Amino acid sequence: MIAEGWIKSTEVIFTFMELQDADRVSCATFLLTGDARLWWESASVAVNLKTLTWEGFKEVFYSKYFNEEVCSRFTREFMTLRQRDRRVAEFMRKFEHGCHFVPLIANDVREKLRYFLDGLRPILCRDVRVASPTTYVVVVSRALAAEKDQKHIENDMHGKRPYQAPQQHHSHQ
Repeated sequence: MIAEGWIKSTEVIFTFMELQDADRVSCATFLLTGDARLWWESASVAVNLKTLTWEGFKEVFYSKYFNEEVCSRFTREFMTLRQRDRRVAEFMRKFEHGCHFVPLIANDVREKLRYFLDGLRPILCRDVRVASPTTYVVVVSRALAAEKDQKHIENDMHGKRPYQAPQQHHSHQ
């Protein structure tokens, strides 16, 4: 996950700096540190640095950090992901992370909505489906609101005590 985060944040910098493809590779390799730097020193021997594109660099990089076994494991985890006792925000974070490994779902609006809804706790899923949301952003927003409402209901139920008649004070005269 650190490797994926590094690629994503590096790409944000590249976009901001408006770097061309060749400059992206040079900059990225310059930014590598520690074990990644040692890995690149070995891996760079097998590629033509003069023609290496940013996409080519990412393929080499991902082959190290996201080999077939790792991608397969993440895909299986994603396909069975359920909210269970997680908060919606945590479930959403895991869901979005998993989407990277299953582009057929991530790139299909209806499938993404369906998988997210199917992963929610049943009571939240019901509350979200009632509104017939059509975008992922709306589904997440409604799930967060439904979770908040559910918490209020639970607090209200636990906070109420059975009705007790007020005690009458008898004065002795």
